[in-house]
Amino acid sequence: MTMNFPLRKSTSEPQLKGIVTKLYSRQGFHLQLQADGTIDGTKEEDNGYSEFFSPPLGLRVVAIQGVQTKLYLAMNSEGFLYTSEHFTPECKFKESVFENYYVTYSSMIYRQQQSGRGWYLGLNKEGEIMKGNHVKKNKPAAHFLPKPLKVAMYREPSLHDLTEFSRSGSGTPTKSRSASAVLNGGKAVSQNEST
Repeated sequence: MTMNFPLRKSTSEPQLKGIVTKLYSRQGFHLQLQADGTIDGTKEEDNGYSEFFSPPLGLRVVAIQGVQTKLYLAMNSEGFLYTSEHFTPECKFKESVFENYYVTYSSMIYRQQQSGRGWYLGLNKEGEIMKGNHVKKNKPAAHFLPKPLKVAMYREPSLHDLTEFSRSGSGTPTKSRSASAVLNGGKAVSQNEST
């Protein structure tokens, strides 16, 4: 007797229904992930680089993925934000509603060692991305209003790329934009540049 089992769909196909949103900062900018990996803010209302999928990964845990670029927002162990082509643990953010109804996004794996204070996604008054360990949750830099735009299908984030992540040994996922390329809102910073 032969048993036929349905073939499993390719993981590259959209699997889940979700909402496309914009993240509007209390500083007056929409967060955007540009094609070159730059993370910053824009005042343009109809900018496609400011549209995101925010698939839920657990209770109040989300990924933030650019709709146009398919890049994930991530935070490294030094608090720098970068974009990654692959979903890794650094792409997980805790989504919390602040008392003024704004939402904050903090790294799920990195925080201040001694105080335990979270490291947050933030934009400054010029629309430049901030280092996560310099953003305080009660300041406007960390406050975002998700603006739902439409319902769409998206690919479920998967940690299947973690073998590449751990093999790279660099602390930055392979095939991703390095953290140094997106410091200070996308301005390239030399590795041997002194601060």
